[in-house]
Amino acid sequence: MEITPKSLDWQEAYKLLIGSIVPRPIAFVSTIDLKGTPNVAPYSFFTAICADPMLICFSPMRKGTNGNKKDTLLNIEETKEFVINIVSQEFVREMNDTAQDLPQEIDEFDLVGLEKTPSHTVKPYRVKESKVQLECTLHDVLHFGDKPGAGSLVIGQVQHVHIRDDLFNEGKIDTELLKPIGRLAGQTFTNPLAETFDLVRKR
Repeated sequence: MEITPKSLDWQEAYKLLIGSIVPRPIAFVSTIDLKGTPNVAPYSFFTAICADPMLICFSPMRKGTNGNKKDTLLNIEETKEFVINIVSQEFVREMNDTAQDLPQEIDEFDLVGLEKTPSHTVKPYRVKESKVQLECTLHDVLHFGDKPGAGSLVIGQVQHVHIRDDLFNEGKIDTELLKPIGRLAGQTFTNPLAETFDLVRKR
């Protein structure tokens, strides 16, 4: 099958992307607005950029109903700060429950029963249940359209890293203890540790 993207509507293109780019790590992004209302929401268009400077990025799409920006993006544009909370198996259901389209004044932490904990260098709270948390300031944001299906690229510079003590040994994170969760297509998630193998690269 051969497909030209211009022949697809945005929902069809979206399904191709999320069905082929798998598994995707989840950025559980916590922010706060200028009134002090916390927000936390998951985004699976997420990756690292480089180590020096330590940059990460995630892409919040516009709302599929009206093309409006999501609360996460609005808050980051206002405050220039956010936290990436890595998702582990222990709180995956609570994470998923925050993905609702809710009024901006709703605190998703309280709604789903996740605990807030103060950050060290930024104002947004961290998710206490998360075993790895990256405090970020906004490095840059790029916008690609303003209608349903469009999105933005948020680039953050990591200012502070929190790692649960038992996960960190000799400069490395123990992935088995982290129990990270990845996103597949539709409503399907995966535990990437279900089957793993090592490959040594030739030098």
